[in-house]
Amino acid sequence: MSSPGSFGRKRLASAAAAVCALALVAGCGSSDGSVTGGGKKDGKTVITMGMFGVMGFKESGLLEKYEKEHPNVEIKAEIAGDEQTYYTALQTHLAAGNGLKDIQGIEIGRAKEITETQADKFADFSRTAGTDHFLPWKQSQITTEDGKVLGLGTDAGPMAVCYRKDYFAEAGLPTDRDAVGKLWAGDWKKYVEVGRTFKKDFKGGRVSYMDSSSGLFNAMVYGYPQQYYNENGDLIYDKNPVVKQAWNLAADAADDGLSAKLRQFQPGWDPGLANGTFATAVCPAWMLSHISEKAGEKNKGKWDVARAPKGANWGGSFLGVMEKSPVKAEAQKLVAWLTAPEQQAYIFKKLGNFPSSRQALEQDDVKNVTSGYFSDAPIGQIFGAAAQEIPDKQVLGRKDGTIKDTFTQGLALVEQGQARDKAWKTTAERIDKAVG
Repeated sequence: MSSPGSFGRKRLASAAAAVCALALVAGCGSSDGSVTGGGKKDGKTVITMGMFGVMGFKESGLLEKYEKEHPNVEIKAEIAGDEQTYYTALQTHLAAGNGLKDIQGIEIGRAKEITETQADKFADFSRTAGTDHFLPWKQSQITTEDGKVLGLGTDAGPMAVCYRKDYFAEAGLPTDRDAVGKLWAGDWKKYVEVGRTFKKDFKGGRVSYMDSSSGLFNAMVYGYPQQYYNENGDLIYDKNPVVKQAWNLAADAADDGLSAKLRQFQPGWDPGLANGTFATAVCPAWMLSHISEKAGEKNKGKWDVARAPKGANWGGSFLGVMEKSPVKAEAQKLVAWLTAPEQQAYIFKKLGNFPSSRQALEQDDVKNVTSGYFSDAPIGQIFGAAAQEIPDKQVLGRKDGTIKDTFTQGLALVEQGQARDKAWKTTAERIDKAVG
């Protein structure tokens, strides 16, 4: 799973204390300098996990299943709702060398920075048996130049568009998912055009077409091999025409009043889902579980899923094990089990997080998954087809997560009425300052 995030390294003890006070998921270390909260206790192996969002392992019951199958193991998992907060805390603990969990979640936007600056802190999975089933591009994202594999892949983020079919009906638009997908097939500009039609013809009250313009921006840029960096590690966001095209189309949507001005996973977005204040959201597979949870039972069957205009991969995560974990071997065994094809397929069927395991994708029970919440949409087929359109290689950069967050903030300025050129200038200044 993935969600918006930003980077920030806090080394001072006062900053670490503030993180502790906020009960962030990367738990605070004790004064004895302990690295993790795990170890051996009362004849059991205690394994601690730090995760974010809905990665699915706890929500699906897999952690309980592992404990039942391994009665000598106890798993203590802490989950932060917001990945940005989570990663800031993780950086603090990595810098301090204590307070870390045995297992830590890593979002794709942080993978490059982890492999380039924190490789010595994470255990190597390159020789772990039974871990050769992942999509090639997935594991390459968490592999160092010298071949050290710092984690195992959880989900991938093929893209679709989630939409309220009841709102589409009120606007006189098609509601059948195949017909809806044809409205914008091949071009995100068509998606915005449908939004203009929706705004003009919808008579049901104060409902926006899309939740946020930044969701549209992310969907566009992640459909290409290069976004913010080139393969040499050079920053190219300001020269990449893909980024500028995505910015301008997202700004067009904001200027035309198509956005509800809600930043995904930030305050206001969940109530927007619950209260039905927008009709569409660009949704990678991992977002379905969040939408169904926050929109609630009263909106079940009102949502549906259609193919996105173009393929893209937005998000996806990894599980890494700390090198100095006192239960490193046991933690690596748990991670290998949680990310195995069978477990990835189970989480997809249960929650909608799309597998990054090649073997899982080949299973019929993955291909045939439907979502009762989303009007029985054949999400196995929809996201499976979208996964085939993901570029074979995505160039990651050290500060991808920070840059994505900064563009989200910049488009929020446009949604609030600031001229796009001024907002771009502010965004560029913030990126240059953050990247250094």
